[in-house]
Amino acid sequence: MQVLRVTSLTEGVSYLVLLLVAMPMKYGFGIDAAVTWVGWAHGALFILLGLVTLAAMIGAALPFKLACIVGIAALIPGGPFFIDGRLKRHQLSRPES
Repeated sequence: MQVLRVTSLTEGVSYLVLLLVAMPMKYGFGIDAAVTWVGWAHGALFILLGLVTLAAMIGAALPFKLACIVGIAALIPGGPFFIDGRLKRHQLSRPES
């Protein structure tokens, strides 16, 4: 569960950097490479989040409903930060994770 939380928050930060830093650099200053590199990193982290979520669900550490909420939250800017509290509560209710 800790790996899932860290991955989710890291992906959330990458999404905000893409939207709030890289895109203004591209469209405001014409620096296309910003979106290329940050977009690539964000995409890789998004895929990693999906894999980690799936692994947590298969390992019975994460219920299907909460896994779906994690996936939906990843699509919303700032969503992973709002869902982290719920993941933390779930993690604390399962001391072995």
